[in-house]
Formats: sequence, C-alpha cells, structure tokens
Amino acid sequence: MVRRTGPEAGDNSIDLTIVIPCLNEAKNIQDTLNTVVAAMRELPYSYEALVIDDGSTDGTGPIVEAYRTAHPDIPLVLHRNAKNQGLTRTYVDGAFLGKGKYYRLVCGDNVEPAETLITVLSQLGKADMVIPYHSEVAGKSAFRRALSNVYTNLVNLLSGYHIHYYNGMALHLRYNVMRWGPYSFGFGFQAELVTRLLDEGATMIEIPVAAEHREKAGKNSALNLRNFLSVSHTLVEIVIRRIRKRSF
Repeated sequence: MVRRTGPEAGDNSIDLTIVIPCLNEAKNIQDTLNTVVAAMRELPYSYEALVIDDGSTDGTGPIVEAYRTAHPDIPLVLHRNAKNQGLTRTYVDGAFLGKGKYYRLVCGDNVEPAETLITVLSQLGKADMVIPYHSEVAGKSAFRRALSNVYTNLVNLLSGYHIHYYNGMALHLRYNVMRWGPYSFGFGFQAELVTRLLDEGATMIEIPVAAEHREKAGKNSALNLRNFLSVSHTLVEIVIRRIRKRSF
C-alpha cells in the first residue's frame, strides 16, 4: 500500500503524466519523444507526454506540432509559455496541467535512454517517490562529479537524510507536486521537493540508473548565477524546516 501525504485531488484519469520541459531543444526534442514512446510501449500504463515549450526561439514548438500530426496515436500535448518561466515553475505548472495519477519529468535533451525510463517507471505504485541515482553518467567531468558529490553530502548533512543523489528525476504522485511544489527557481528544486516530502512522511525507494551528461551554456547551464542562488535558497529552506520541525 502506497502511503500518501494527502488526499488525491484533480483529474487522475490516466496512470502517468510525463512532463517534458524544453528551452531551445529543436535538435533533441524529436529524439526525446521517440525515447519516451519506446519506453511506454514496454510498460502497461496509460500516459500522456506533456511538452512545455518554455519560451523557445529555435522552432522547438513547431517540431512538436509536426510530431503530433505525424503520430496521431501518441497522447502528446503541447503547452507553450509566452516567455521563459524557468525549470521549476514549468515543472510545477505541468503538475496542474497534467491528468496522470503519477508524474515524472523527462528532460528535453534526451539524456536518458529508454532503458532508464523503463527501470524507473516500472516501479510505479511501489512508493510515493521513486528516486533514481546515477550508477554511471557518460560525459560528466571529474569536476562536475565532485561538485555533485559535495552538493549531495551537504543536503544530506543539513536535512538529516541519506539520499544517494538529489538531482535525479524522481517519480512522484502528481498530487504531491501540486501540494508541496518547491519555491526555488533552478536545479535546487529537486532537493527541496524530496526533503519536504520526506519531512511530511512520504515513502521512497532508490534505484540505480544510467544517464548521459550534456554540458550546456547560458540559461540551460547548471553552472550559472541563477542556479547558484537556487541551490542556496534550497539549503536555507532545508535548514529552516529542520529547525522548525525540531522546535515544534
């Protein structure tokens, strides 16, 4: 029996919403959609692929439209943001737009193979959160691996939990993302959401998966001021929550 942190709400007419945020992913989005479709063909779940074009200027949206026209049998939905809202806002908004009981983010740059999606999604219903961690990440530099380890250890120290990896794309109950959606605005949102749900008593399992790292520049890069501020916000939020939990 999956332990829920609150009553179910909204439209849960299908098993799974896969949200695919995109910012200028014209070169990758078609391959991403092919990967999602290939994975879902191996799984017994009803689903929708919800692509959110987050203010792209490179033709990402029209490519998704063309894909939908060419594959009318695929449950593909396109939502366009008039201007860039950022990954966290897009992720939380997608939970309100979706119809699935469960909710999972897939990056628009196709960094996860179909086998990884199958591994994660096959655990649907076994816990409130299915948290993947990377047994290997092709293309990730030693510096980026060290930075990731420092971040993970710091979140664990401040939160009191012992998670392998906080930036994997966890499988959630969609209601929990709507109810406990993070307030940060960059990559720190995943640690904020996971630790908040654990504070609320959510259950979880962790599973090892493989992924590919792709270095990006500008707004899409993990190493920029916006994400530094997001991570700082997340760490402060975790500390305040832990103090409040101990005090009250």
